[in-house]
Amino acid sequence: MPKTAAQLYETDFVAWTKHTVQLIRDRQFDQIDWDAVIEEIESLGRSERRELKSRLEVLLQHLLKWQYQSNLQSGSWQNTIDEQRNRIIDLLQESPSLKSYPEEVLAQCYHRGLKAASNETKLAIDTFPTECPYSIAQILDAEFLPNAINF
Repeated sequence: MPKTAAQLYETDFVAWTKHTVQLIRDRQFDQIDWDAVIEEIESLGRSERRELKSRLEVLLQHLLKWQYQSNLQSGSWQNTIDEQRNRIIDLLQESPSLKSYPEEVLAQCYHRGLKAASNETKLAIDTFPTECPYSIAQILDAEFLPNAINF
């Protein structure tokens, strides 16, 4: 016995997507579970924002490590910095409506990146600035690496 679209959505997401695509292609709009379609479209936007925030947090963490543990700087850290910048730039190019989002979430991302940097370096959290010392332009600038802090 075939499952309804609502049942598929709950039990087999991939099957639901295939079924829904086929219904759209066949223009059988009255059979589409529109609430689920709306939920998934909204989820896509949230996913892009979550990814951008996550990458910004990791980038900030590594910029802080670069600056505050200059004696341990490595190609691996620089690769992580470059990778996160590249992925953020890609996200912003693919979804220009996110252009202002990094600035909107900078304080939150900095706090999380700061905590991660403190955990990883074992430096006291008050070693680092309480507010992000880098501008969004610097953070995303492929040539920017913060100057070392000498203790």
